[in-house]
Amino acid sequence: MDSSSPIKPIPLPAQEEDPPNPSTALLSFNTDSGTSPSQKHFTTIIFIALLLVTCIALAASGAFAFLFFSSPSQTPITPPISESSRARDLTKLTQSVVLLISSDGFRFGYQFKTSTPNIHRLIANGTEAEMGLIPVFPTLTFPNHYSIVTGLYPAYHGIINNYFVDPRTGDFFNMGSHEPKWWLGEPLWETVVNHGLKAATYFWPGSEVRKGSWTCPDGLCKFYNGSVPFEDRVDTVLQYFDLPSSEIPVFMTLYFEDPDHQGHKVGPDDPEITEAVARIDRMIGRLIEGLEKRGVFEDVTIILVGDHGMVGTCDKKLIFLDDLAPWIEIPKDWVQSYSPLLAIRPPPGVSPSDVVAKMNEGLSSGKVENGKNLKVYLKENLPSRLHYAASDRIPPVIGLIEEAFKVEQTRSKRKECGGAHGYDNAVFSMRTIFIGHGPQFARGKKVPSFENVQIYNLVTSILNIQVGQISQVTMCFRVAKFSQLGPDINMSDVIQTQQIVVFLRLKVSCNPCRFFAHCRFST
Repeated sequence: MDSSSPIKPIPLPAQEEDPPNPSTALLSFNTDSGTSPSQKHFTTIIFIALLLVTCIALAASGAFAFLFFSSPSQTPITPPISESSRARDLTKLTQSVVLLISSDGFRFGYQFKTSTPNIHRLIANGTEAEMGLIPVFPTLTFPNHYSIVTGLYPAYHGIINNYFVDPRTGDFFNMGSHEPKWWLGEPLWETVVNHGLKAATYFWPGSEVRKGSWTCPDGLCKFYNGSVPFEDRVDTVLQYFDLPSSEIPVFMTLYFEDPDHQGHKVGPDDPEITEAVARIDRMIGRLIEGLEKRGVFEDVTIILVGDHGMVGTCDKKLIFLDDLAPWIEIPKDWVQSYSPLLAIRPPPGVSPSDVVAKMNEGLSSGKVENGKNLKVYLKENLPSRLHYAASDRIPPVIGLIEEAFKVEQTRSKRKECGGAHGYDNAVFSMRTIFIGHGPQFARGKKVPSFENVQIYNLVTSILNIQVGQISQVTMCFRVAKFSQLGPDINMSDVIQTQQIVVFLRLKVSCNPCRFFAHCRFST
């Protein structure tokens, strides 16, 4: 379903007659029978008793009204908040610490594939996106990891794909590109350092980039090395908590390649995925045990996320660009990405509009195998909810491929099945997980799904950092009193104080109080 589509009103059913009151069956006397002489005395007693009770009730209500209206002032009644819903005080650490963990390709639902006691411990005692975290489009690793830490869509933070070309310079970006020119926006580690605090990154796309105040300091910034055992990564993060309290980084990242690695090879439903998920759970257990030994588990805010989901793919679900030859030839050197995001940059002199028109004509003709599963757009005509147009790095022609289908240039005899991601972020299989555990997260709370660009402001709020950069999606304020407002706030000007956190979304309303334990209202 297109998330931008308006919600259709649900027709109300025709009003029916009230059903018989089932409580009448519990009465000790039969209301349908006549009153015999032997029952008259009993009925009289009942009538007198009811009359006395009515008089007492009227007298009590009159007294209450007198006290209420004679009061010189009225205090609004605030619903009681249970202790478990309040923000919890730190017991050992002197300041909030956020540990952001990514399990690459952890599709929503994987947490139920096998026993995951440690992940479910975080869920039971924290806050979970009940139907998963929504990635940004394209649902690829580098664009999504950098959106999580900048609060920006790929068109604004610059990492529009895992691989792409800068049309102005002709330079090629790949996942080993660490030049600052590629990486726009301000990631969380840079924001933290800008406020005089310490950050540490154990692998995260963009964290090796020396940009602004972030120098990727020795001992606090690890250059990516996929051969490092997961156990070593966890143990290194735990060692940060052995530092003096004032030296502990307030923001840390931790990255695991699994289960994405297995998902690409065997798809989302293979036993290899089950084992990969169990391994991630063991790493979470190792982390929890280490934090508990240091007495800081309940003080540390753990945010466990994935970057995208995964869907199974097989060769029978292929679309070949060469099959479009009767309508238009698409040379290989026009194509910057095939699947699951088709990206085409025609050379100068070739109209992108003509390319789109001729491709769609062929795809809809019924003569191209699986053609109906690919729709081609000028990037400015893509659904606005994708936020995938406002960058010169995005090629002018973009093809949206249906879930589980792939685009290739030409036919071959290769036969394989595996898994893929990168599709429309409205596809449910692309969703991943969000679990928050810590002093400011409510225990055992479920919240509606949300896009991962909200995490940046969530983290800065927990760390009490006032950010100058505001993402195009959300703005975060602390406001004093909103007891009369509903859960969706739509305001243009509020005062920053220190009592409650509210997000204001541009264009779309949002209530981040669903995350926090100390908010005054909730969804």
